Amino acid sequence: MVLNQQIRKRKASGGKYKLTQRKKKYSLGRDPTLTKVGEKTIRKVRVRGGSEKLRLISGNMANVLDQKTKTYKKVKIEMVKENPGNRHYVRRNIMTKGTIIKTEIGEAKITSRPGQHGIVNAVLKK
Repeated sequence: MVLNQQIRKRKASGGKYKLTQRKKKYSLGRDPTLTKVGEKTIRKVRVRGGSEKLRLISGNMANVLDQKTKTYKKVKIEMVKENPGNRHYVRRNIMTKGTIIKTEIGEAKITSRPGQHGIVNAVLKK
């Protein structure tokens, strides 16, 4: 079944909206990329306008910013500690934006969108 990003076909009262158009290619949606902790895997996806989007399927390294020294370090991700997006993602080791990850140098918060950007950027927690 196609994921569609148009408005719903029914009102809050249960009544139907008058259908003005059929499904269009530009309103197409896709399944979310549930980026896991593991060996690095990237998939390229063609998006509207012919551009490409990199989807990180799984990754084990993160670019972590240390705000005290103002330096970035590329460190290994050990596990997912907390995920505000979905509490069930923690035991499945799924990373999204805002996820708290455990790294070699301490806990860090993910600031990038791995499923959309293809990379994991994070800030070291104080």
